[in-house]
Amino acid sequence: MRFSTFVLLAVSLLSPGVSYSYEKKIQGEITKTFHSQVEYKLKIETILTANKGFKKWFQPRPAAIPMDGANQKSQVIMTVQKILGSDYFTGLETLSSFDMGKTWSKPMAYPEHAWRDGKPHKIGVCDFTLAWHEPTKTILGIGHTVRYTKKGFAGFGYQRDTVWSSYNPKTGKWTPWKILEFPVTEDNRYYFNGVHGQWLVKNDGTLLVPVYFVGPKKGFMLTGAVAHLKYDGKEMSVLELGKELTHSVKRGLYEKSITWYQGKYYMTMRNDLKGYVAVSSDGMNFGPIKAWTFDDGHDLGSYNTQQKWVTHEKGLFLVYTRRGADNDHIPRNRAPLFIAEVDSEKLHVIRSSEKVAVPERGEMLGNFDATTISESETWITVAGRDAFFARIIWSKPNRLFGKIN
Repeated sequence: MRFSTFVLLAVSLLSPGVSYSYEKKIQGEITKTFHSQVEYKLKIETILTANKGFKKWFQPRPAAIPMDGANQKSQVIMTVQKILGSDYFTGLETLSSFDMGKTWSKPMAYPEHAWRDGKPHKIGVCDFTLAWHEPTKTILGIGHTVRYTKKGFAGFGYQRDTVWSSYNPKTGKWTPWKILEFPVTEDNRYYFNGVHGQWLVKNDGTLLVPVYFVGPKKGFMLTGAVAHLKYDGKEMSVLELGKELTHSVKRGLYEKSITWYQGKYYMTMRNDLKGYVAVSSDGMNFGPIKAWTFDDGHDLGSYNTQQKWVTHEKGLFLVYTRRGADNDHIPRNRAPLFIAEVDSEKLHVIRSSEKVAVPERGEMLGNFDATTISESETWITVAGRDAFFARIIWSKPNRLFGKIN
């Protein structure tokens, strides 16, 4: 997909240690130049196009299989769904690429990821996020269940469960999705639990996965925490849950993403009115929460949708949507997608570094993802009818590849 050629004027630097000299956008490629820390280019490419049979693709989520002696071609696996209505999705489909996303196989629906009968509803899986698990040499996908009636999404009043599935590159097969069992409590506080964001694989092979939950008949004020999980190649289990994070404003804290940067863990969180951020030394105990702002103190303007991390060893970045971008015609202002550098000490976004990562196309661009694919590339994947992605092409190797999502 190509765009009209235009050149943006030079921008000045306000953040210490990083110098932005110019930006240009020519035929779909955006170049961002830093002089002291890291340089990158953004290039937008189409993965799948919608057709008359369905309205749009949704939630393209990739993961890379690292090269080894037997696998000289870099393989990327991606899951994607068709959207049938509001919060109403088909089963997961899988496609792959052996040339870093230049070409893709035809999406294939696996029966292991299909709807199941959960009388009186059908039960599907959505909000799947993938990552490579080195100890077992598999790709893990973690998402949650969703319930459907004959007309569509059944609503939020029913049980939701976190689920997982693994993909074996040698066989090309997924395992059937399986429910992750949470601890049993007297108040049944994990009755409605789910995930939807970036998670980490630790050096010992255990996982740090941000989850949200609420008990039955408790309304929809969600609590957040990080779940420390064990995966042995056959089963996934909860080892412990970290400090609970609460916020008594419209649905609480949910759809969180975590990353690791320069010795600390960072979490970004969705709330209906604002996005929030918190930091941790151990990846389990985060807080206090802080509303996302620009470095000039003004609210970031990101609300009722996710934010995602882009992490390079030389810099920490945030991908987000926001108000105030001539985008009031887009529901919830969910387009365009912006990328900007984060001050990792002061926990705010550096306004002068903000750039459009994915232009507005007349469609919402919520439920996007950001994934480290190699030392040289990070991808922002999203769908608005068509499924497409923005390559972040780094000028210097990102040696965090394999350590962060």
